[in-house]
Amino acid sequence: MLFSSPIFIYAFLPIALAGYFLLARLQRGSLSRLWLAATSLFFYGYWEPKYLFLIGLSIIVNYVLGTRISRVVQTARGDSPHGWILLLIGIVLNVAGLAYFKYSDFFIETLNALSGTQLASLKLLLPLGISFFTFTQIAYLVDCSRSGVRDYNLVNYTLFVTFFPHLIAGPIVHHKDLMPQFASAGNLRFRLDNFSLGLFIFAIGLIKKVLIADNLGQWANAGYSSAQTLTMIEAWSTSLLYSLQLYFDFSGYSDMAIGLGLMFNINLPLNFNSPYQASNIQDFWRRWHITLSTWLRDYVYIPLGGKRAALPRIYFNLFATFLIGGIWHGAGWTFLIWGALHGAAVVLHRYWQDLGMRLPGWLGWAMTFLFVNFAWVFFRAENLPAALHMLSSMLGLSVAGLGHLASNLLPLEALLSLGLAALLAFLAPNSQQIAGLAPYDGRLRFKKGLLAALLVGFAFFYAMVAQIQNAPSDFLYFNF
Repeated sequence: MLFSSPIFIYAFLPIALAGYFLLARLQRGSLSRLWLAATSLFFYGYWEPKYLFLIGLSIIVNYVLGTRISRVVQTARGDSPHGWILLLIGIVLNVAGLAYFKYSDFFIETLNALSGTQLASLKLLLPLGISFFTFTQIAYLVDCSRSGVRDYNLVNYTLFVTFFPHLIAGPIVHHKDLMPQFASAGNLRFRLDNFSLGLFIFAIGLIKKVLIADNLGQWANAGYSSAQTLTMIEAWSTSLLYSLQLYFDFSGYSDMAIGLGLMFNINLPLNFNSPYQASNIQDFWRRWHITLSTWLRDYVYIPLGGKRAALPRIYFNLFATFLIGGIWHGAGWTFLIWGALHGAAVVLHRYWQDLGMRLPGWLGWAMTFLFVNFAWVFFRAENLPAALHMLSSMLGLSVAGLGHLASNLLPLEALLSLGLAALLAFLAPNSQQIAGLAPYDGRLRFKKGLLAALLVGFAFFYAMVAQIQNAPSDFLYFNF
C-alpha cells in the first residue's frame, strides 16, 4: 500500500487516525497502541500477506532476546558474557535472515561464475522493508546490551518495529526515541497543530513523488534501457535525471513519513537535509539518508575503532563502513562498487583534510555533485556491463557521438523538467525549512497558512487525478 495511492490517503489513513485517537479518548492508551500496531501489520501485509509470518517471527525472536539481554545487563555487575552471547546470537539471526532473502541468489550466481557449477537460483521475492526492520532491530539489541531497556511489553515493541510511517523505507528509528512518545499522555490527544503541520509536510512529499520523481523517472528509465546506443548528451541527461529522480523519490517518501508521524503526534528523525547542496562528500553523507549514515557510524564505524585508532586504521574503518553500506543497499557487484567508490572518496577527503587543504566552496560543491552523479550510475544500472555502457557514453567513448540537446529519447520536455528539478534541489529550501522546523537564511518568506492550504489542496488534487490516469509507482527504496 503506497503512501501516494488513493486507498491509503482516502481510506486507510483516516481509519487509522480515527481509531487511534478515539480509543485514546476513551482513556485506553494501551488499546490505542494495540490498534496502531494492528493497522501497521495490516499495512505491511496488504502487499503480500505471507510475509506477515516473517516479520512476526522476527519481532518475537528479537523481543525475547532483547528482553533477556536487558535483564542480564540490569542485574549483572559489569559486562556479562551471557549478555554478549545473546547479543551475538541475535545479530547472527538477523543478518542470516537478511542474507537469505536478499543475497542468496547473488551468492549462487557468483559461485556458479567462479566454479562453473550450475546451481539453480532460488528466485526469492524480497520482503518489503526487510533491510530497514532488520537494522532497526539490530540497533535495539545493541542498545539493550549497552544500557538495557525496561519496556517489556510485546505490543509496544511490535508498534516500535511496525509503525507504518517508517516501516518500509525508514527513517531508521531507536526504541528509546520512539516509545516514550507513544507513552506520553499528551501525545494521545488529537492536536490540530501537529496534524496540520504533518499534513503540510506530507503534501510536500506527495508533490515530490507524484509530480517530480515519477515524471523524471519515465525518462531516466527510457535512457537506462537504451544505454548502449546513447549519445554523450543523452547519457549525461539520463544520469542526471536518475540522480534527481532518486532524490525527490526518497526524500519525498521521508517527508511523507515524517508528516504521517506528526499526525499521530510522533516526531520521526530528519532523513534528508538538501544533500545536493553539500560542499564535500563528508557533508553529503551528513545530509543524505541521515538515519542510515548515523546507524553505520554508531554500529559499524565506531565498533571497528572509529577515529580512535592509528591513521591507516581510520582510513580502513571508513572504507569498510561504506562498503557495508553499499552491500546493504543491494545484492550485486554494482552496489559493492558504489559503496567502494564512496568509501574511497571519504577516505580521500579525510586525507585531504589531514594535509590542511581546502577547496573553494563552489568548486567543492561541483566536484561533490559530479562524483555523486557518477557513482549513481552503478547504483541504478541493472548490472556491471550496463553501468560500463552508460559511463562509456558519458565519457564520449560510444559510437553514437556527442548528439543533440534534445532527441526522440529525451525530448525538450524532459530537459526542461530536469532543469527545474535541479534548481529546486540545488537552490530551494527543503521541506523542513519551509515548514519552519529548520533554520533558513534565504529570502523566501510565505504566509504559512495560505501556503500550506494551497500546497495541501494542490497535492491531494493532483495525486488523485494522476493516480486515476496512471497506477501509483513504487518508491525506489522499496527495492532495498
